[in-house]
Amino acid sequence: MKRVRIRVFRYNPAHDSSARYDEFEVEAERWTTVLDALLYIKAHRDHSIALRYSCRMASCGSCGMMINGIPRLACYTKVYELESDVITCRPLANFPIIRDLAADFGAFFAKHKSMKPYIINDSVDSIDGKEFIQKPEEVDKYLQFSYCIKCGLCYAACPTVATDKRFPGPQALAQMYRYLIDSRDAATDERLKVVDDRHGVWRCHFAGSCSMVCPKGVDPALGIQLLRAYLLGMNRGSKVVAELYSNKK
Repeated sequence: MKRVRIRVFRYNPAHDSSARYDEFEVEAERWTTVLDALLYIKAHRDHSIALRYSCRMASCGSCGMMINGIPRLACYTKVYELESDVITCRPLANFPIIRDLAADFGAFFAKHKSMKPYIINDSVDSIDGKEFIQKPEEVDKYLQFSYCIKCGLCYAACPTVATDKRFPGPQALAQMYRYLIDSRDAATDERLKVVDDRHGVWRCHFAGSCSMVCPKGVDPALGIQLLRAYLLGMNRGSKVVAELYSNKK
């Protein structure tokens, strides 16, 4: 066991004029996660600490936070892996703060919803309950992107999200590609109109930080690049690219 110091960000926008850090010392085993440490502190040291968590096994994405400056899942991050005796916990960057470590996901989910994250196919009512059969290679095209747990880590790591509030973010754009490339979907043109915008898929500067922090290996940066490639190919054309080309003339 070793003793570590946990620095917890404390701020309630409804009452506090400024933020502060409260420090707690806890003993950690090799298997102790940051979430374990925070829940121990909440149970035994300060009941008022606000944080979000659920499954405790890196499946729900609820416990995302900035841990020593990097977006991580607290339940997936072991204290010993951080190789530091001081662990600083803050709410996720690029999200409004509800209180302490709990961030407001309202805008994040609104952007996800704007991508129409579901299969659109008008023929579903005329097939008499038959399945939409897919080949393994068709599933492989989108399977990786379907592993997203909407934890918000990629959104917190994205420098473009930090500077452009209209940018959908890596999670939303990667999910757009997931449904666009699904062979069961029949709304290609409808989908591409949503992201073919100066604040849409073309706003990404490809920093790659979103893929670096993804706990599920979704690689949203790859999804964004594939979405761009689809817009430029398949004879679909791009409104933004056409505008830029005409301006150069």
